[in-house]
Amino acid sequence: MDKEYIKKLAEDPKFISGIYNYCDRWCERCPLTSRCMNFALSEEHFDDLQALDMNNKVFWQKLSEMFQLTLEMVKETAKEQGIDLDSIDLQAVADEQESIRDAAENYECARVAKSYSQMVKDWFDSAGDLFEEKADDLSLQVQLELPDSDPAREAAGLKDAVDVIRWYQHFIYVKFLRAIGGSLKETPPCLDEFPKDSDGSVKIALIAIDRSIAAWGQIRQHFPQQEDKLLDILVHLDRLRRKTESAFPNARSFVRPGFDSADKRD
Repeated sequence: MDKEYIKKLAEDPKFISGIYNYCDRWCERCPLTSRCMNFALSEEHFDDLQALDMNNKVFWQKLSEMFQLTLEMVKETAKEQGIDLDSIDLQAVADEQESIRDAAENYECARVAKSYSQMVKDWFDSAGDLFEEKADDLSLQVQLELPDSDPAREAAGLKDAVDVIRWYQHFIYVKFLRAIGGSLKETPPCLDEFPKDSDGSVKIALIAIDRSIAAWGQIRQHFPQQEDKLLDILVHLDRLRRKTESAFPNARSFVRPGFDSADKRD
């Protein structure tokens, strides 16, 4: 793989420009991987299980190759735009980024999202016995062959709910940091008519919150004895959702390429 191959790939009309900027990174459940250049590059560059092994030398070699290609393209683009990368004060940039991150971490939505991540960890850390009991109960249902039970479907539903919660556990907080940090550097008021990148990041965070609330609702049905603890989590998430919609009133209406636009049509 080389720069020219990547440029040629970028010109392919089947790929939706920028679709990967506002997704949840859950490629296994995405209906638009065939329209995503990032996914195509991953498939091309890491094309076997061995290469995907984080502890395997092949993986790190290929990752290094991709880094070098990306660096070459960044330098090429900078040169075309008359930007002297060597003249940039890297320490000043690093200090600015650190200041922005500190501000983002202290933003209320980010603090509530981080607290949610810990709540998820705490609940699952304490729920081991609950899941063992549930497994025993489902096994018993299979043995008894009760006419009105569907243990396989129940188990699959529970697994899906857990998968959703775990996938978005830290994702929401990370997206808030990106959105808040980005909003501190965005365009001046005179350009407010253009969609804001921060709104796009917040939108996928809101979608993650919505899906997490639905998943916790399913968990609540499976474990009614955990009603109080689960309600605390749901109330916390709903509080985060409402605060987010208040702080970023245009996020819900942000049009994500492919997912919310006509580009999603085949």
